[in-house]
Amino acid sequence: MSPSAGTDVLDAQPQRPRDDSRGRSSRAGHGHPWLTLIAVALGVMMVGLDATVVSIANPAIAKDLGADLSGLQWVTNAYMLTIAVTLIPAGKIADRFGRKGTFIAGVIGFAIASVLIGASGSLGMVIFWRVVQGFAGALLQPASLAILRNTFPADKLNAAIGIWGATVGISIAGGPIVAGLLVENVNWESVFFLNAPLGVIALAVGLWVIRESKDEEARGSFDIPGVVLLSGALFALVWGLIKAGENGFGDAVPLWSFAAAIVLGAVFVVNELRAEHPLLPLGLFKSASLSAATGLIVLGFFGMFGTIFFITLYLQQVHGMSPVDAGVRMLPMTAVFIVASPIAGALTSRFGPRVPLVLGMAFTATALFGLSRIGVDAPYVQLWPWFVLIGLAFGFVLVAGTEAIVGNAPPQLAGVAGGLQQTAAQIGGVLGTSVLGTLLSTKVGDVLYGRLTDAGVPGQAAGQITDQGAGLVSQGVAPVPPGTSPDTADAITSASHLAFMDGWETSMTVAGAVAVVAILAALLVKRGQTPVEGAAAL
Repeated sequence: MSPSAGTDVLDAQPQRPRDDSRGRSSRAGHGHPWLTLIAVALGVMMVGLDATVVSIANPAIAKDLGADLSGLQWVTNAYMLTIAVTLIPAGKIADRFGRKGTFIAGVIGFAIASVLIGASGSLGMVIFWRVVQGFAGALLQPASLAILRNTFPADKLNAAIGIWGATVGISIAGGPIVAGLLVENVNWESVFFLNAPLGVIALAVGLWVIRESKDEEARGSFDIPGVVLLSGALFALVWGLIKAGENGFGDAVPLWSFAAAIVLGAVFVVNELRAEHPLLPLGLFKSASLSAATGLIVLGFFGMFGTIFFITLYLQQVHGMSPVDAGVRMLPMTAVFIVASPIAGALTSRFGPRVPLVLGMAFTATALFGLSRIGVDAPYVQLWPWFVLIGLAFGFVLVAGTEAIVGNAPPQLAGVAGGLQQTAAQIGGVLGTSVLGTLLSTKVGDVLYGRLTDAGVPGQAAGQITDQGAGLVSQGVAPVPPGTSPDTADAITSASHLAFMDGWETSMTVAGAVAVVAILAALLVKRGQTPVEGAAAL
């Protein structure tokens, strides 16, 4: 999750709730703004932790459930895809049927789905419950911000959103360490079970203190065809990319998947142009600045999320770090985000979004090109500077991108524009893990046999390992057959790790090139006219 504005909180002018529940409170604390903030913060803390804990747990999930690289990609992508296509409708649900009820439903759904993920005995069930978890997260996020907006007076709203954003940032920063401790000392399932007590507390406090509110003027049908078409197009695209990594781009499955994605995407555009209440009003993209900023969010999160996915595999599988050590080593990346957000807010207020966006993408490109040059046994001193740059870039792109998207949208569509920002971030993350994973696994398949024979592994054995173990090597795992002699085992391990690093170099280089292109796009972004509440605090 990223601390972004939901589909309601970013309207141009703060409004009070449009219901009759603001009369005298029937119990102590009911409707109290700061207690409401605590309830909301507890809910979003679950989602913030989930943004980074899963990456640390991935190697353990793969080992326990026998997942290959594509399976791990779906553990991440199923969640992000679901959020991407349901976030805007979820905001509309909250406006129409009640923000408190929607928030509570999101908390309950997220906690239950988390427990069922941990209780799953197969990769398929993990992925299924990750989809449910994603939908619950989509309900929770916009409703939480809308609740704050309808609870706090205008002069205190930015401070409340700032605390909300800090809660998310601290959760993201602490996620790798929490996950490392749990995976190392308990099991990977406990990473998801952790959401149960948080959910129970958030539920109890939320039911007691949050006052219900809704937009009595909210009306119109939901664009169900739009949701289905966008979901299908993104699923087909991601499926094709992952299958291309397994079978090559010339295989029939990825080709048909890409064709389906194009057709469904085209039909989605036609549907949005004709729908009375479209999921995504395409008129928003008449603004060059808004369009460029949306593309920047996609490209920025493409590099950042894709990199985080593979960094944890590198640290644990190739470098041999424990989950705790890997979590601690990632702290410069995740913790710097907390510092970067207010800096980006100040820069955006002073210079507009263009300067922090250019800086953010320049930091991203520099970090990715730097990471592309590291070796199998790179000391930590060669890693942490790039981690710091990625953390800075994350904060800069997120805050300035939010201002550019929402600020350049018409005031009456500011809420939808806020949802567009988060949707773009999730799509970028999905594409990052999918495309970079495809590039890495394709390169591994191309070089693994040569790396094995160069290390002294006999040709027949090298061929068998290449045919049967390339998927493991793409995770950084050395597929050493049982009974292999120590010398041959060392040769297979060395060659496998070198092949992984070949794929790593390719994927990081491509991601860096994408970031360079994004720098050019950032030059097109101008300051908007619509005020963005809390932008500087996020």
